[in-house]
Amino acid sequence: MEGRSEGVQLRSDKIPAPVPAPAIQRTRLQVWFIRVCSSILIWTCFVQLVAVSELWQPRLLAGLSNRLIGFTKVSFQVEEVPLSPPLLPPRNYTSNGFLKVSCNGGLNQMRAAICDMVTVARLLNLTLVVPELDKTSFWADPSDFEDIFDVKHFIDSLRDEVRIVRRLPKRFNRKYGYQPFEMPPVSWSNEKYYLKQILPLFDKYKVIHFNRTDTRLANNGIPLYLQKLRCRVNFQALKFTPEIEALGYKLVRILQGKGPFLALHLRYEMDMLAFSGCTHGCSKEEAEELKRLRYAFPWWREKEIVSEEKRSQGLCPLTPEEAALVLQALGFDKDTQIYIASGEIYGGWRRLAALRTAFPQIVKKEMLLDPEELRQFQNHSSQMAALDFMVSIASNIFVPTYDGNMARLVEGHRRYLGFKNTTQLDRRKLVELLDLHQNGTLLWDEFSVRVRLAHEKKWVSQLVVLLLQTSPRKKIISMRILKSAFVREQVVMTCYSLAIRLQSSEVCHKI
Repeated sequence: MEGRSEGVQLRSDKIPAPVPAPAIQRTRLQVWFIRVCSSILIWTCFVQLVAVSELWQPRLLAGLSNRLIGFTKVSFQVEEVPLSPPLLPPRNYTSNGFLKVSCNGGLNQMRAAICDMVTVARLLNLTLVVPELDKTSFWADPSDFEDIFDVKHFIDSLRDEVRIVRRLPKRFNRKYGYQPFEMPPVSWSNEKYYLKQILPLFDKYKVIHFNRTDTRLANNGIPLYLQKLRCRVNFQALKFTPEIEALGYKLVRILQGKGPFLALHLRYEMDMLAFSGCTHGCSKEEAEELKRLRYAFPWWREKEIVSEEKRSQGLCPLTPEEAALVLQALGFDKDTQIYIASGEIYGGWRRLAALRTAFPQIVKKEMLLDPEELRQFQNHSSQMAALDFMVSIASNIFVPTYDGNMARLVEGHRRYLGFKNTTQLDRRKLVELLDLHQNGTLLWDEFSVRVRLAHEKKWVSQLVVLLLQTSPRKKIISMRILKSAFVREQVVMTCYSLAIRLQSSEVCHKI
């Protein structure tokens, strides 16, 4: 018995003493604490690696992050919505006063003027009031800025350059007896004019109202940073309202659904003919009507005009009949889809008869859209012009019959979007050839060949050749111009717009 008890005693000696309960709890807590910390550390590293992969895109991590993002989209079935670019920090400067501007002219003349006025406000460190649009011109369009352009986008997208407000503070309101100083700045003025003559006026008048804005800033001799700002306003800040964009994109989709199309800016409208005095192809009654209209507007300075002289100099828009012949001579066949990017053609569909016979697939926005869709734009010529602007930019080929404001701005915008084809017609040469053909001197085959040769020579000798030579170190865009007949500001804008798109400090050089 004693032996057994000893054996039992020996075995019991090998059994460890029981651990107190509090010690067990502490050990378990330590283990769980280590596990939790390790998990947090691992997930933190994983998230950081995924974030880095989005920036540097190593193959493994990029594929993993893309699969994760794709899984999230499939799981929640969320429709991808394009995000607005983040707002840039506002430029910090002491404002020298408020600049109020009233733009004059049609949509595209006002658009160019807005680019200039933003640039002037930046140069003089001013606060710009959202521009007023012309309501008293020939078109009598009652549209305000916010009816055509996205005013919030306009203000936000330029906040890092210019402070823009929707309206003047109450203390500067006419209702409270304040009379702002009004003046038209001198046309084609340079930087020195605004710094020496305009800026000192803000010491006396805290608000200056520019009551005319057309061509009030020079095209050349302006510092690079101001030219770049000009382009940025035109190509990025002046965005049409969602309503205009939606209808404009619908027009483009309808046209593209039928195949490639040509946008013909047929500037054969009543205001253009009256202003220019171009009456070729009009009856005597129509010529008299246009003359009376010219005299009715005092700011149209030139009154007595010899139509045939201007036409022979290439200063008149082509008539619809002439446009039909030229397009045929250039090789466009009758199946070409043509969109008429214009307002009401003087003489109506009667004057379009020859063009419709030559090109049956001629359409206008009124033919493509439901009348109810266009109702909100009726009697708003600038909003209608905005639709034509959008379609012209998106067209496969753009052909203006006159080099007015819209033709120049559309051409420049098409270059900015990727050097799309714009056919600039040599009207002076065309008038000569058209007259020879119509009096029987030139038969069709010879007429067609000479029209093509005239424009091939023009495209070779007068085309702007842009050599994009981006240096890895200096990132310089070199620009070579060979006897350019294009408008200078559009040439300059092309170069500077590329600098904006590359988002770097490129310098444009004329070689």
